Amino acid sequence: MKSLKKYHWRFVIIAILIVIFAPTFAVNSFQKTFATGIYAVSYSEEESNCSFAMINEKTLQAECELPFKNCSNNDVQFSVEFYEELVYKDDLPMVSLMNNDAPYEIMLKGKENKHVKIRTNIDVSNMENHIEGGEATGVNIIIKSKGKSRNL
Repeated sequence: MKSLKKYHWRFVIIAILIVIFAPTFAVNSFQKTFATGIYAVSYSEEESNCSFAMINEKTLQAECELPFKNCSNNDVQFSVEFYEELVYKDDLPMVSLMNNDAPYEIMLKGKENKHVKIRTNIDVSNMENHIEGGEATGVNIIIKSKGKSRNL
């Protein structure tokens, strides 16, 4: 009891640190040891980016770079789709325009790190409002394989 009273604040700080860091550690450990298929695929959202530019009056050219890592020893094949959460109802979709030619098929060999570049031309002639160009970072994606999906 004396020790608990004396070191009370240390225990509280240690408990807070465990609550903050344990979930990330557990997920990373699971992904690197037991996970298979799309669950073994790691995606670095903060390193992802997309750029958009009009190449003529009707066509928007888009290119996205997505960094993946396959943590398993087995090859993994999956498809990628894009999604975004618009904050305001007046916001124009940007990243979700990449779904024009989706899904995009990707293959990762065992233990492979890969920066995947996806390029597409988007016909915007039928859209009332659309972006003229821009860049996006921290791209949200959905990966799918064999009836399973993950939002990343």
